Amino acid sequence: MYLIDTSVWIDLFRQRDTGPARMLRVLLDQRLPYGITGVIYQEVLQGANSERDFKHLRNYLGSQRFYHPTDFVRSHAEAAHLYVRCRHQGITVRSTIDCLIARIAIEHKLLLLHNDNDYLHLARIEPQLKLARGLTP
Repeated sequence: MYLIDTSVWIDLFRQRDTGPARMLRVLLDQRLPYGITGVIYQEVLQGANSERDFKHLRNYLGSQRFYHPTDFVRSHAEAAHLYVRCRHQGITVRSTIDCLIARIAIEHKLLLLHNDNDYLHLARIEPQLKLARGLTP
């Protein structure tokens, strides 16, 4: 099962030919299961170019499977700890939200499909984070 990060949705909607966007197209075309988080949902909606696009995205993504922290307080603490562990290794994670998304992927044993270098850094520090590889041309 895949967790699709905001970065991949952006690539797909902007018709960028990236490996992760190609992989998402395959998942969608073959109706393979995937999910998102509430934060990913919000980030994608915030990128809508018009009211019409917003409503379309809200309806489509709102009907998908959502993954949530398994334990709200513990999950957020673990996400923060992941950020701290990176910082102690000299790695600056640009987005604290990425730490939470990574934590949710770990908790649900999901492959995280992304196009964001933060996750590469996080996976080096936390081996439980499993990243999906995009498709090459």
